[in-house]
Amino acid sequence: MTLHRSCDNLTRRDFIKVGVLGSTGLTLASYLRLAHANQVQPARARSAIFVFLGGGPTHLDTFDMKPDAPADIRGEFRPIDTNVPGIRISEHLPNLARCADKYTILRGVTHTLAGHELGTMYMNTGSRPIPSLVYPGYGAVAARELTGDRDLPHFVAVPTTPQRAGYLGVRYAPLQTNAVPVTGVPFNVRGISLTDGLTVEQYERRTRLLNDLDQTFQGLERTSNLVEGLDQFAQQAYAMISSPRARRAFDVSQERAEAARPFGETRFGMSCLLATRLIEAGVRFVTVTMGGWDTHANNFNATRNTLLPQLDQGLAALFNALATRGLLDTTTVYVTGEFGRTPRINERAGRDHWPRAFFALMAGGGVRGGQVLGASDDRGMGPAERGFTPEQVAATFYHSLGIDYRREYHTPTGRPVMIVREGSIIPGLFRN
Repeated sequence: MTLHRSCDNLTRRDFIKVGVLGSTGLTLASYLRLAHANQVQPARARSAIFVFLGGGPTHLDTFDMKPDAPADIRGEFRPIDTNVPGIRISEHLPNLARCADKYTILRGVTHTLAGHELGTMYMNTGSRPIPSLVYPGYGAVAARELTGDRDLPHFVAVPTTPQRAGYLGVRYAPLQTNAVPVTGVPFNVRGISLTDGLTVEQYERRTRLLNDLDQTFQGLERTSNLVEGLDQFAQQAYAMISSPRARRAFDVSQERAEAARPFGETRFGMSCLLATRLIEAGVRFVTVTMGGWDTHANNFNATRNTLLPQLDQGLAALFNALATRGLLDTTTVYVTGEFGRTPRINERAGRDHWPRAFFALMAGGGVRGGQVLGASDDRGMGPAERGFTPEQVAATFYHSLGIDYRREYHTPTGRPVMIVREGSIIPGLFRN
C-alpha cells in the first residue's frame, strides 16, 4: 500500500497496524480487537459517506478559483463552466463540472489550526481538539445513533481513517479494510472471507472453545467497558464471517462492468466503488480517505497530473452511482480536507498550509445540489464575511442524518460532553 507522508511526518496509514490472518492463526475476532482498540492504544439520510482529502487540498485550484487575482495567487489553472449556470470550478474537474447539480460547494470554511494532526482531528470530529479528551469521529457517533443490521458492520473505513471512537469506547470504532480493491479481483477484508479452507463450522468450534475459556474471566469482565466492547467485536466477527451478504458487499468483482467502469482503476476510484456497494448493502457509515494533498512543492504538476484527475473521476462516479441507484436522497456525502492551501504560491511552485479559508462539498440527504454557499475574499485569504466553522459543518452533517448534534454524552468518568459545541445548521443548504 502506498503511504502518503505529510510534511509533519504523519503517515496516512492513520494510526493502525494489523496482523495477518490465516497462517498466523489470528482469528477475525482477534483482528477486530486489535484493529479497533485505539483506546488501548427535515429530509433525513439513513447513511453517510465521508470523503477525507488528507494533506489539505488547494481551494484556489479546485472549487474556489480566483481568475482575476494576480498571477502569483490565481495559479496556472483556469475555471470552466459547470452544468449549473454561474458555478465554475477547475478545468481539471470536468466530470464533477458535469454533475454540479448534485452537490453544494461550501466556500469560506475556516479555522485556525495549521498543523496536519490537529486540523485532521478537528475536521473529522467537528470538535476543536483538546489534550484532555479524544472526541469520537463522525462514524463512531453514527454507529451509536443509527441502527443497522447485525450481519453488517455499521462503520467501515476504506482503507483507513483518522476517526476514532474516542470516549464512546472501542465498540464504536471502525472496521478498516486496510487495503483497496483491485479491478477484476475479488476483494476480501481480512477474515471476512474464510481463507485457507477454514469453514464456518470450524470457526464455530473455535469460538465455542474460546467461550469456554472466557468463563474463567467473567468476574473481571463485568466491570470492564473495554472488554465489553471487545466482546461485541467477537459477536460482530461471527455475524460477518457467516454472512454471505457481508461478503458480497465487500466483493467489488461482482459489480457489473458497465457500472464499475466510470470509477476507473485508481485506488481512490475503487474505494469509491466499494463505498457505493457498502451503502447499497446497508452499511450506515463509510469513510474514504485519499491522501497526497500536501503540495508544498510542484503543486500544479501534482494536482494536474495525479490528484485532480483521480478525485474528478472517482467522486463524480460516486455521486452519479448513488443517484442512479436511488441512494443519493438517503445518503449524505461530505467531502473535505483538514485545511486549504496558501493563496500565494511559494518559490517551489507549491502552496503551504492555510486553514483560514478552504472548501467542503455536501450532497444527498436532503441537500439542495447545484449551489454555492459562502465565499472567500477576492484572493482566497479568508471568508468574505463570517465563513463556516467546522462546528457548523459538523452540526449540519449530523442534522442531515437525523442526529441531534446538541445531544449530551458522558465520558467513562462521567464528564458531560455535547456531540458538537457551538454548532448551528447552515441556512439554505437543505431542500424545503
